[in-house]
Amino acid sequence: MIEEINNMNPQARKIAKVVEVLRSGGVIAFPTDTYYAIGCDIMNKKAIEKIYQLKQRDKKQPFSFLCADLKNISEYAKVSNQSYRIIKRLVPGPYTFILEGTRLVPKMMLNKRKEAGIRVPDHTICNAIVAALGNPIISTTASTPSGEYLDSPFAIDSFFKNRIDIVIDGGNVSGGPSTVIAMSDSGIEVIREGIGKLDGLIEAE
Repeated sequence: MIEEINNMNPQARKIAKVVEVLRSGGVIAFPTDTYYAIGCDIMNKKAIEKIYQLKQRDKKQPFSFLCADLKNISEYAKVSNQSYRIIKRLVPGPYTFILEGTRLVPKMMLNKRKEAGIRVPDHTICNAIVAALGNPIISTTASTPSGEYLDSPFAIDSFFKNRIDIVIDGGNVSGGPSTVIAMSDSGIEVIREGIGKLDGLIEAE
């Protein structure tokens, strides 16, 4: 089912409808500041497993997840003072931060080093959903198991059909990858340069 939501001023009743689906273990597709994504409530293990099945992805490859803001990140990740300063400058925006997770993060969302990929997108719809839900949501690019990106709500709905409970139409998105930055006690490392500009911020630290 496709649900159109205003990306400038998301309608509260429609956000509430999406949140109800998430709380019941549903899977949604939604726009971000990078790609259209597929997600669910991070606290619902069965819903996460549904997404692994949809993407035919190895469970040894955890998905990243979206937080509402910087304060929310600090609840789910261990953030050093240096990392905090950098993240504060870059969020919201098209960045994924690899950070050590706290006990609040389900184990299946962590890699072998107990790290997770965390984002705060610069997009009103997904931020409104996370804030209303009260939990982070899983975020993985809306693509076929073979890796073909599905670039519109209609392409997503056509491919996955009723395997996704709600496909949100929030208009056009950039269609570019996030910049991935690993942050640990050993330092800061740019893993992938995407559409998120760094402008010397990392080097300045």
